[in-house]
Amino acid sequence: MSDQSDLSTILAAGDDPADGWFPESVAADYDNPGGANEAATIMAAVDVLEALADGGPALEFAVGTGRIAAPLADRGVTVSGIELSRAMAERVAAKPGGDRVDVTIGDMTSTRVPGDFSLAFLVFNTISNVTSQDGQVDVFCNAAAHLRPGGLFVIEVGVPGLRQLPPGQDTVPFTVAPNADRGGYVGFDQYDVVTQQFTSNHVSVTADGAGRFYRIPFRYAWPAEMDLMARIAGMRLKHRWSGWDRAEFTADSTSHVSVWQKD
Repeated sequence: MSDQSDLSTILAAGDDPADGWFPESVAADYDNPGGANEAATIMAAVDVLEALADGGPALEFAVGTGRIAAPLADRGVTVSGIELSRAMAERVAAKPGGDRVDVTIGDMTSTRVPGDFSLAFLVFNTISNVTSQDGQVDVFCNAAAHLRPGGLFVIEVGVPGLRQLPPGQDTVPFTVAPNADRGGYVGFDQYDVVTQQFTSNHVSVTADGAGRFYRIPFRYAWPAEMDLMARIAGMRLKHRWSGWDRAEFTADSTSHVSVWQKD
């Protein structure tokens, strides 16, 4: 699904390389409080997805630890999921509603699960983990293959931060967080505007000066490019918002939630 060439930068003792970029050492901290794991953030997404499912079954690509799928199932929606990482998927059932999420281990570009769905969704920038255009098209085609006519495919993803790049610069910091104990964390994205590849880079330093650096590869795609991918898969744009609050998507939006409908 994604480029594995630098996978060794995050693997720790006991990690299974088959889990890709989300092995046990990452999965163990994935549900830590804050950011995308804030209850209000999760519920905002679940509110929209429940409404879009409209009483029908839903399928989450890259279901992860069930951050979204479990609370959606807890509301009575029939939810299935596809997840490459067993370390992530093993945590789904422990969440309220998670025992009702049927998870299949596999690659979201090609893995099929039984049934047809009124909703398929892929959240939190995960489409960018697929690092080729062909692979991203495969995701759209796989989503469409699971949808009944009129079904919806939803993606939540950031807008590439290229407007922040002055000439000659390829790097945009997204977090600088010093700790009171003199340690801290720095995160930055590094873009290749020719290939549309970029890496998310993470530097953590403890108070005693010990550090860890790892980088994860991504591929960015503009909203218009995703609309074309949807057309290839037999879907058309129905909605595009700047976030789960359904606010208008504008030139200044830093993310988008897009909804395509199967013809």
